[in-house]
Amino acid sequence: MRTLFYPAFDQLEIRDVDLTPLRPDEVRVQVAACGICGSELETFKNHSPRRAPPIVMGHEFCGVIAETGADVRGWREGARVVSNSLVPCGRCVRCERGDTHLCAQRQIFGMHRPGAFADYVNVPARCLIPWPDNVPAEAAALAEPMANGLHVANLTRHLAVSTALVIGAGPIGLFCQQALQVVRGARVLVADLSPERLAVARKLGAARTINPREEDIVKVMQAETGGEGADLAVDAVGAGITKKASIEALRPGGGVVWIGLHENAMTLDSYAITLPERQVLGTYAAKIEELQQALDLMAAGKVDALSWVQRFPLEDGVTGFHRALAAKGNDIKVVIAP
Repeated sequence: MRTLFYPAFDQLEIRDVDLTPLRPDEVRVQVAACGICGSELETFKNHSPRRAPPIVMGHEFCGVIAETGADVRGWREGARVVSNSLVPCGRCVRCERGDTHLCAQRQIFGMHRPGAFADYVNVPARCLIPWPDNVPAEAAALAEPMANGLHVANLTRHLAVSTALVIGAGPIGLFCQQALQVVRGARVLVADLSPERLAVARKLGAARTINPREEDIVKVMQAETGGEGADLAVDAVGAGITKKASIEALRPGGGVVWIGLHENAMTLDSYAITLPERQVLGTYAAKIEELQQALDLMAAGKVDALSWVQRFPLEDGVTGFHRALAAKGNDIKVVIAP
């Protein structure tokens, strides 16, 4: 089968590889579309050992079942499916308490097992949900990053949110924006350095956009909220400067969710958290229930995961990956469609 193969650091190529033997609890999915995630771009750019080559990456995908393992029940060949990005063990203490996305033995497609930048990928049947007929493949593949946005919205249910700030109008930021608008009814302001990405944020319903080259994020949030600050902020960039701004832009008693992974270490003003009783939350991936929630919203036409997405066939996957890596102009999100 054809793959977008990552053979060594700084290298990508289209390569034919043998099909992986199918385990009894797995199905073989013929991939219809697979999104390129920012984590994969960072892996490639920074030579991350978390996805060490040689490997086939890709964990945001949908497709059609081509073959079922001997022990699979409830799925048939020809069924349209969307997959979770990770495979939980289902047995550890984290899985038993419902935090399957935090499973201690989780396997991630394109990291611990072959991914979906390929014609076919093997998937444990328990990781699949139905792909609605009225959702295009390029959108269905992005149910996983949309689920990440929904996880942020669900994780902060304890906070009263009227006005929210999203820093970073990349794919995850735009999905967080839509999740907060749709399921929390929030008025969302979006900050980014790219005019093209800010234009997309406005098209998706942002109440206001902020370019930090022209305006101070914290001052804008105070002006927009009578001097209080945002009820909730989401840092979808993950740089030290954006983490700092995400805290300072909050009202007393507000909360921030850090989802971006651009930089690890930072200098933190802890008094800015303690004295105003602000909350800082981390977030990771999503639960399969949130993947279903994402597809339901797409099927209902409440989420746009298509109009701002670029599509490349698998044979042009190297070009598509490098376009996503450069992230210029309207190249915000790239989907590989075998």
